[in-house]
Amino acid sequence: MKQIYSKLFILLLAVLVTTTTFITQPLTTHAAGLELDAESAILVDAQTGKVLYAKDPDIALPPASMTKMMTEYLVLEAIEEGNITWETKTQINDYPYSISANKEFSGIGLTQDKQYTVKELYEAMAIFSDNGTTIALAELIAGSEGEFVKLMNQKADEMGLPDATFVNSTGLENSSLGDNYPEGTDPDGSNLLSARSLALLAYNLVNDFPHALDISSRIEDDFEGYTVENLNWMLPHEASYLKQYYYEGIDGLKTGYTGLAGYTFTGTAERDGRRLISVVMRTESKEARFEQTAILMDYGFNQFETKELFPAGYQLEDQKTLPVAKGKEDTVEISISEGFTVPIAKGEEEQYSIAYKIDKDLLNEDGELVAPIKKGEKIGTAELVYNGEDNFGYIFNAEHLNVDIVADESVEKSNWFMLALGAIGDFFSGIFSSIVDTVKGWFS
Repeated sequence: MKQIYSKLFILLLAVLVTTTTFITQPLTTHAAGLELDAESAILVDAQTGKVLYAKDPDIALPPASMTKMMTEYLVLEAIEEGNITWETKTQINDYPYSISANKEFSGIGLTQDKQYTVKELYEAMAIFSDNGTTIALAELIAGSEGEFVKLMNQKADEMGLPDATFVNSTGLENSSLGDNYPEGTDPDGSNLLSARSLALLAYNLVNDFPHALDISSRIEDDFEGYTVENLNWMLPHEASYLKQYYYEGIDGLKTGYTGLAGYTFTGTAERDGRRLISVVMRTESKEARFEQTAILMDYGFNQFETKELFPAGYQLEDQKTLPVAKGKEDTVEISISEGFTVPIAKGEEEQYSIAYKIDKDLLNEDGELVAPIKKGEKIGTAELVYNGEDNFGYIFNAEHLNVDIVADESVEKSNWFMLALGAIGDFFSGIFSSIVDTVKGWFS
């Protein structure tokens, strides 16, 4: 009987341990199994541009008010170039006034006979997604929204945004603007950008103009005597019903919604010196766009770590040297000039290798470098290669992430006497080889 009780106790204990282990074990998510309730999504490392996760990232969809990130960029660029200042003032024309007064659109109500500073207009656009202030800024910079749209598309080309088309500065549908749709655009047109394009746009915005985050991270702002709250619920809002969406490190960037676009969000967060950028498009609700963003951010911060995979001075085991012609040394040691530091999935260090690309213009017909060679001289480039699964690449051409291969030492050119002896030796060596071949032919 005691043995039966003992066995039952052990069995019960095993069940309890197994159940407890199952309940307390943290869920780990891999890219292949990461399920998001969004039609399209992407997660990017903001320092290197490496894509950590992607779900149909190249579908061109209406971005709604995420469009305003391009307007923000062009305003900040105009300030940097001295064309306007934060204190530049402008009055509100009929068109932006009518849009701001329309309760169907994001707006805080502009006063038409009042002058506003660029700072006031920009903050209303970035914090509360006001459409009227966005149009007013577009008109200030380019004279009309139609001309501003041309600047938007030009900048998209410069940034290399794939499949990006802008038809207005706000992200509203042109059909919602009536007769005020920007000149030169389709009256029924819509802005179209992919998640990849939006991530690249956000990448340029936060890296070229970090000050944009000082504004996008404000929880509230005073405008026209009213206090307006930031539409980004992942910031540390005081309202109790919003606290559940707070995410540590979030400081931007732009929400969006139209009936055609659905609920969208471009987010960015920084933790322990690492910044990530995420985009979710066509989620089901206001809440969902933040919930899906949190899933993406958790995946990026928990499953990836930034590591130096190959330090400066690293040499490939089978290519530590290159042959040298006409030098005092027959070979020269080579290595990479800088280290490769990238975010990688934890435990995947062994999935990375380096590929050399030696500059063929520096080699003679025998594949040798020709002396003299200076220490530190660039002789090619090294590329980081990922050999695992889920290789999402980068949001831009990553060639600039390659590092130089350099000579580790100087090799002086051999003097004329030694070169002459070498040439004579080669000459007689050639004659001797020819004689040997001839003699062999006699007896074959």
